[in-house]
Amino acid sequence: MGFISSAIETLGPAEMVLKAILGSLLGILLLVGFIVLRRWYRGRYFRRKTERTIALRAQWDDIVSGKVPPRNWRFNPLDCDIVESILLDNIEMGTPETLPSLLDCLRKSGLLDMRVCETRAARGWRRRTALIALGRTRAFEAIPPLAEALDSRSRETRIAAVRGLGRIARMDAAIPILERMLTQLDVPEHTLKSALVKCCNLHPSILVNYVERSHGAVRQLLARVLGELASPDLGEELLVLAADPLPEVRGSAARALGRTNTSFTLPALHSLANDPEWFVRLRAVVALGEVENIGKIRTLLHALCDANRYVRQRAAWALARMEPQLEQILEDVVATNDDYALQALISELERSGAIENIVSAMELGPGCGSAQSLRDVVAAARDRVGVNSKALAVAAGAH
Repeated sequence: MGFISSAIETLGPAEMVLKAILGSLLGILLLVGFIVLRRWYRGRYFRRKTERTIALRAQWDDIVSGKVPPRNWRFNPLDCDIVESILLDNIEMGTPETLPSLLDCLRKSGLLDMRVCETRAARGWRRRTALIALGRTRAFEAIPPLAEALDSRSRETRIAAVRGLGRIARMDAAIPILERMLTQLDVPEHTLKSALVKCCNLHPSILVNYVERSHGAVRQLLARVLGELASPDLGEELLVLAADPLPEVRGSAARALGRTNTSFTLPALHSLANDPEWFVRLRAVVALGEVENIGKIRTLLHALCDANRYVRQRAAWALARMEPQLEQILEDVVATNDDYALQALISELERSGAIENIVSAMELGPGCGSAQSLRDVVAAARDRVGVNSKALAVAAGAH
């Protein structure tokens, strides 16, 4: 070693370069050693985890039923993590028959209490992880600690709390979110919407009261959620939203009305189909396409002449699927003297394949009055739309 040191000292200025090279080589060797050691340790960990998972799976039924006491696995960190992970997965995919036994195991083993304590004592990512895990339990006891986390100063923690409440998927879990939305809850809209859809899926009527009490962006968000979840049970409450001063709320009311079938559905949608905002008219026309009522034809014919191209396309889509009334619809559209309306309907007939039925009706022969009337309509349509409907032009020219 002394010889090497003396040899290096004789190098002069190159001494610093050589020392830098040797230092780099030493750092590289240490880094490679660390990577190899880490890979060995992780491989050993995952091998042990796989072995313990197989062993615990073999006695899973006894663990859930309590025949295997929780103390046998609860105080082993690896076994505890494995059992909790399997329990939460089974709870998320559980049925009403299997869920009680899984929740009972979660409570008796102390795993639920452990997560509740973590959400109140931990900080940072550990607390956020505990909040998500607590929501996966779908237990009623998880709602209060998750609701407390909604008041956290950390935005990431509030987001985790909303996601946890959404995973519970119970109406009771939606109430803390809705109450704080009325004041101020700084959470991304898509996170709030996803959580509310999951929690209010079976009880959308709870949203009506909060929509009436909210304002601005919160009112619009709640109206969009209500529009997605609306059911035939919702009645006159939607009429109030249909007359709301906010266009987004009116559009959501139109979407919701498409899932109802009451005496006021058609009049309300007819009014919304004449709304000043084009997207409100569009949603009303889309909703009319879902309503099974022949009385919607008049409103759809009016929407087919709308100034907005998207509204005309959706009206044509709905009319083209009313095959028993297509002949009369064609006559009425020709009578409007609106070239854009006629083009939209003919194009949609070609896309939907209904054009084949029209051609087949025309091929019934001159002796059929219905076919002759239809040929007259097609001839008028051919002159108006020209090459936009090659099938009709060929069919009309063949006769």
